[in-house]
Amino acid sequence: MLSFAKRITRRALQVAGVLGVGAALAACAPTGLGRAGPGIGPQIDPAQPVQVALLVPGDTGNADLDWLGRSLANSARMAAADARGARIDLRVYKTTPSEASAVSTAEQAAAEGAKIILGPLFAESANAVGKAVKDNNLNVLSFSNNPDIAGGNVYVLGNTFQNVADRLVSYGVRQGLRRFLMIYENDPAGQIGAGAIQSAIARNGATLTGRQQHALSQEGIDAVIPAISAAAKSGQIDAIFMTANQQAVLPYLTDKLYAAGVTSRTAQMMGLTRWDTPAARLQLPGVQGGWFALPDTALQSQFTARYRSAYGEAPHELGSLGYDGVAAIAALVGSGNKNAVNTAGLTRSAGFSGVNGVFRLRANGTNERGMAIATINNGRVVVIDPAPRSFGGFGF
Repeated sequence: MLSFAKRITRRALQVAGVLGVGAALAACAPTGLGRAGPGIGPQIDPAQPVQVALLVPGDTGNADLDWLGRSLANSARMAAADARGARIDLRVYKTTPSEASAVSTAEQAAAEGAKIILGPLFAESANAVGKAVKDNNLNVLSFSNNPDIAGGNVYVLGNTFQNVADRLVSYGVRQGLRRFLMIYENDPAGQIGAGAIQSAIARNGATLTGRQQHALSQEGIDAVIPAISAAAKSGQIDAIFMTANQQAVLPYLTDKLYAAGVTSRTAQMMGLTRWDTPAARLQLPGVQGGWFALPDTALQSQFTARYRSAYGEAPHELGSLGYDGVAAIAALVGSGNKNAVNTAGLTRSAGFSGVNGVFRLRANGTNERGMAIATINNGRVVVIDPAPRSFGGFGF
């Protein structure tokens, strides 16, 4: 039987906090900050050490979560060591996944002189931390990818569904794809993903010709296969965009479509998630020719090699966000920018160069990341459109 059990896995961590979307929406509306003036956050003396508080999971009793926390901390230390012309006083604080733990730790960091909070991981905790330190005039760079908590003094560093959807749809439109069929799960992550896909389709001048929602079960997926197959074979759609957020969905869904005669030769298939992990997926017949988004592969490979050499283990997939957060602050401090930890500096249009590629923070608290487009060809990952190295002529 196919297992759709919820576990703390790489994917579950990446969409951390989506079950709290309702509360996040109610509590965290963007404040409409402009780019004129420093906005939220103190001005600093770039000639002096800048104290950065890093909140990471630790001593949680969950091996994967502790590995992620270790990776975030080690990656942040690497970025601080790499800083040129900047002195980053990085202070690492361990927290549990609870909101209360994150808030008390953030308050401790603020009392000890932190100029900015990097972390925490989970969306609900980041939302609570943002409220707790707002009166301290501190910004929070969360590792969450949930855009519903973004705004005011809270930013999300995690790669959002909107980034992936925009990248894939815009590339597809340039290749002549105009008519999209959307497939999504009936859980909160599926709903968020569906919203991102629909927004990307509208933004890029394409058409959403239909949608199929399925339950997180074999029976739920089986029930929508006939309608998807009929649409794909009708000649009325150009692409099939699926969320496939739960790890068990993608192999089962694509295998069922393949058995029904639907492949990327029938209608271009694409997805919000990484189709190349775990590696066993690459041999599935149903994913051949499909499109997905990747970080800048060359930069990520270099980082992974450096990390492994320094710490004797591979970094967690999300651990590099620790490097990106510190690198952004260090780049601003190193350039002598007194607004390095406030709104004016953090949202500079040129963005920053991280180990996952170029990225920038937006005034509404979300982010934009430059990604590559890849496909699977005979069991091998092939990059068909490289990640951009700057934001000139790229993005929203």
